[in-house]
Amino acid sequence: MASQNVHEFTDANFEGQVVSSDKPVLVDFWAEWCAPCRTLSPIIDAIAEEFAGRAKVGKVNTDNSRDIAFRYGINALPTIILFKNGEPVKKWIGFQRKEALAAALEDAAK
Repeated sequence: MASQNVHEFTDANFEGQVVSSDKPVLVDFWAEWCAPCRTLSPIIDAIAEEFAGRAKVGKVNTDNSRDIAFRYGINALPTIILFKNGEPVKKWIGFQRKEALAAALEDAAK
């Protein structure tokens, strides 16, 4: 992870880190081989910095955490899901602009 504010979510910690979080959580589902995922990575890093302390931002490597990917129906990468109170409230598939992700996270953090 490039940013210290980007969490690594796995099958083992997803429940505690995302579902049980008292803050909104933006989760980037990605894989090493996914070129658009690598392009999106600096945007995820920037959002993690911008929302540090107000929301949680992290990534799930779908090759390593298949149970979580299956649970949330991830069938295209990158997929980004915004969780609030443990529930998915918004989902994006494919590359996204920082402004769209930040606006949704801002609304969820209110």
